Amino acid sequence: MASSNTFASYGSVTKTFHWLTAFLIFTALPLGWFANNLAKAIYDPSIPSTEADIAQAAGMFSLHKTVGIAVFFVALARILWAATQTKPGLLNAENKPEAFAAETVHWLLYGSLVLVPLSGWVHHAAAEGFAPILWPFGQNLPLIPKSATLAEVTAGLHWLFILILAGSLLMHIAGALKHHIIDRDGTLRRMLPGRSDVAEPPAQHHSATPAFAALAVWTAVLTGGWYAGAFTHHSTAGTETTELTEVQSDWNVQEGTLSFTITQLGSPVTGTFADWTAAITFDDPPEPGLAGSVDVNIAIGSLSLGTVTDQAMGSDFFDSAQFPTANFDADIYKTDVGYEARGPLTIRGETIDITLPFDLAVQDGIATVSGVLEVNRLDFGIGKSMPAEDSLAFGVTISVELTASKSGG
Repeated sequence: MASSNTFASYGSVTKTFHWLTAFLIFTALPLGWFANNLAKAIYDPSIPSTEADIAQAAGMFSLHKTVGIAVFFVALARILWAATQTKPGLLNAENKPEAFAAETVHWLLYGSLVLVPLSGWVHHAAAEGFAPILWPFGQNLPLIPKSATLAEVTAGLHWLFILILAGSLLMHIAGALKHHIIDRDGTLRRMLPGRSDVAEPPAQHHSATPAFAALAVWTAVLTGGWYAGAFTHHSTAGTETTELTEVQSDWNVQEGTLSFTITQLGSPVTGTFADWTAAITFDDPPEPGLAGSVDVNIAIGSLSLGTVTDQAMGSDFFDSAQFPTANFDADIYKTDVGYEARGPLTIRGETIDITLPFDLAVQDGIATVSGVLEVNRLDFGIGKSMPAEDSLAFGVTISVELTASKSGG
């Protein structure tokens, strides 16, 4: 059997690409379906989840993503190969409506084989979450920032492209079976492994109309998805963010970031609180000693933690319904080597005395602060259903960066 195509038959390389693609697609789609079902143990805070539940769901997602990346590269290689080959003619070219439908479906399939895995890959790179891709490409993509908005949009695109892919596959399979069972021609046989003797296709002319028809289908599905809200995340947490009371402070925070980083399945995931207040008093003493105080209140519901935000709100983690705020009430000390904030940190009703070392620079009444601290999540009763570090590490790195101005300055 020749490796290249002819007008009457497909070569061995094209057949290999076809069946390899089919194998990968029919592996990735069930993996994604099962992973989404298992994700109820991860995304729905009302359903208790064990470490085994999360590990199983994460494993399924990892396999789904990994196979999806394989689909992407195989599809690219298949398209490049097809561009160099003779396109075998349709055996039913005289049936204009059927030939038009067949070519439109082929355009939908080729486009979907690239767009489905690519949108999923971009979503993975943009989101803070779990379930790493198992290929050695890393978890990020060049020019793709960590962005909740981009992650939401690409998640919606991924789902809509999957619908187009699934519909195209069904029509493609139905067409092949119709040719084989009803028409009894060689359309299906010439794609099967081995040599197949089929009739010479009739003379035919291919136009760009099916490609435009496929583009119209994509446009219609994406427009319908937009109207249906496919690009908007619907949280299952059902938790409203507690509105914090404005505080009086000798130093007013102009801008700042309060975040923490966990390690889930070996990969770092960073969460950020959008709503927090800080009442600060500070007067830099000439010698080491007490320099002021800070009282920080944090709205737990303002947390953004990528794909596991809803899970983090659940009763086994922050339990934001029962404990809507966290607090750090500390004294500020100047030491021989820098500055420290020492005091109780209260999260979900558990209080632990901590010491936060930080760097401080003050110039013209503007203070710049940067500090990092590591705590153990179990000390605050977070993730008690995960008493080991297989899925979620014990250590949590808390980071604070802020710029504050002296009141009246």
